[in-house]
Amino acid sequence: MSSDYEPDIDLTELLAFSDDEVVTHAHVRDVTPRPGTTIALITLDNGEDYRRPNTFGARGLLELDEVLVSLTARAASGEIQAVAITGKPYILAAGADLSKVGDVPSAAAARSLAQLGHRVFHRLSALGVPSFVYINGLALGGGLEIGLHADYRTVSSAAAGIGLPEVFLGLIPGWGGSTLLPRLIGIENALEVVISNPLKNNRMLKPERVRELGIADELFPSATFLEDSIAWTLQVLDGREVPRPASPGRLERTVKWPLAIQAAKKMLTSRIGTVPRSPYAALTLLDQAKSGSVADGFRREDDALAELIVGDQFPASIYAFNLVQKRAKRPAGAPDAGLARRVNRVGIVGAGLMASQFAVLFLRRLQVPVIITDVDQNRVDAGVERIRADIDALHDKGRISRDERNRLSVLVSGTTDHADFAGCDWVIEAVFEELSVKQDVFRSIEQHVSPDTVLATNTSSLSVSEIGSVLTHPERLIGFHFFNPVAIMPLVELVRASQSDDAAIATGFAVAKALKKNAVLVADAPGFVVNRLLAKVMGEAARALDDGTPLPVVERSLAPIGLPMGPFQLMNLVGWKVAAHVQDTMVERFPERFYASSNLHRLAELDEVVTTDNAGRVTGLTKAASASISVGSNAVHETSILRRVEDELSREIALMVDEGVVAAVDDIDLCLILGAGWPFQAGGASPYLDRSGASERAIGRTFHTPLIRGVGAADR
Repeated sequence: MSSDYEPDIDLTELLAFSDDEVVTHAHVRDVTPRPGTTIALITLDNGEDYRRPNTFGARGLLELDEVLVSLTARAASGEIQAVAITGKPYILAAGADLSKVGDVPSAAAARSLAQLGHRVFHRLSALGVPSFVYINGLALGGGLEIGLHADYRTVSSAAAGIGLPEVFLGLIPGWGGSTLLPRLIGIENALEVVISNPLKNNRMLKPERVRELGIADELFPSATFLEDSIAWTLQVLDGREVPRPASPGRLERTVKWPLAIQAAKKMLTSRIGTVPRSPYAALTLLDQAKSGSVADGFRREDDALAELIVGDQFPASIYAFNLVQKRAKRPAGAPDAGLARRVNRVGIVGAGLMASQFAVLFLRRLQVPVIITDVDQNRVDAGVERIRADIDALHDKGRISRDERNRLSVLVSGTTDHADFAGCDWVIEAVFEELSVKQDVFRSIEQHVSPDTVLATNTSSLSVSEIGSVLTHPERLIGFHFFNPVAIMPLVELVRASQSDDAAIATGFAVAKALKKNAVLVADAPGFVVNRLLAKVMGEAARALDDGTPLPVVERSLAPIGLPMGPFQLMNLVGWKVAAHVQDTMVERFPERFYASSNLHRLAELDEVVTTDNAGRVTGLTKAASASISVGSNAVHETSILRRVEDELSREIALMVDEGVVAAVDDIDLCLILGAGWPFQAGGASPYLDRSGASERAIGRTFHTPLIRGVGAADR
């Protein structure tokens, strides 16, 4: 792969802020697997243990640059026949050091960083001998991109954490990924890796998928990975053909490519709106990669990366990233993990759709017996059948093996007798959202289970303390509020009731972790965090509609925030009766702060409330819905609706922090990001409200000092 990419790079600013860089060194040793064949093997290693992965900063890149220049000379003299790069145990590299990227002082320095990465990595394509990258472990961002510049790649079967997460962080793959990857594996596969996976909670690639896509040419067992990679390298040097079946041909470039880009753009617009910049920047780069030179592609990446690094959305994304990757893994207020009780058997009260989702999740993640119950045997039988059908579907999709499918199907059972919950260590209910119903359920269950059994309610808005007030041992009751769809949404609001003890809370955290969910500890307050704030949004939307504002105007009024859907689309998703119930709960507790809409209840009685377009966006009310409601003649402008929502959210968040609903405002942002899809590029709710001026307007101060840059008033 040749290139005329020879940028003139000014390193002055880059080196000035890199004095404290943890340098990833490039150690070289010669490997001579047979007489006459020497491979120069570069091992990337920052000298830290596995908890600090290799990263690329300016000084580390310059060291690697010197090594590659030296190896180019050795190749020309015939001393070496190949160059290979691998990493320290279990880690190739995690790309750029994000803590340093956030400190880049100017657009010029950002461009220099992009250019330096391109220049260094692309030396792998001009060594004069074949180049190889052995992906022995974690390879993220630049850690994967360095491999794209090599001639060949192998991957270890145990490598974890492979992908291009830049779009997730408000950036683009800017060290060759946007240009080289689609040329290697085709546009549809590249769209999966560069855009779709990052937007699916930053989904990583498994080694098998890396090989299947054609990113790696061979997959080898971890125990013999280096030896196998070197042996395969010899075969390639001897002329072994390495097919690239996913490489795009002329037909794909001229016909399929523009269609795939068009479909991806439509998907982005429907899923995330138009506020986030990085996905669209990446989409443009991927589209342009179908033609022109590699050097042109690199220059386009330089431009895009420089603009995004010093823009507003990247710092906000890093704030959100730190919440999800650090705070979520060390939750505030969590008791000593050693207090958690073992869960060897799970009981679920209910056999409906939500209960079935619970059952599949507990079965799959905990691998323990699960028993469900309901008021009659027909419902129980239907619930068990639904659970087993969901398990079969997981097998059919290749998500679980046949043996696991059979094992999980045997582990689930049903009953109508609460006495069969004896022996359960954890019992969670998924019954109708009514206080007396939940109290009756737990009053009955308590008669049959051990005093150590943890009881959990999935209530979305009722008081956990009131639910537990009828129990002999209320200290073992906690709130454990999932979000729909249960299998996908990563948040659990873990509610500490007035009498919940540390053992029950610790068990809740342990169970959430085993379920691969992020638990945030919240106080027993109406609506907890997510529903309380969504009730604000939905209430203000209902108020505007009641005033006489056309529904499409209300729906698009909140677009500058960047939420994945408008307020009425959200109500249509969660269900109009559920939305009305949550609103009632908040109005009952805080009548002076939450808006009560009689129209919302009228709409909740209808089968069809709104009309939608092909992307699922709400376009208006149905005829029946329009006829059922009564509205005023004081339509509100969409900018006024947005301002009102911003101010109301600011006031409510400040109250929640003052009331101790959560440990800090960061936990509110974490809940909204994980449970309500609040955009990463906005950094969460509170940074957005600071930047928009709402927090100053509404409460006379900002939530963060200094302000966290990101999507805000400037983006309107």
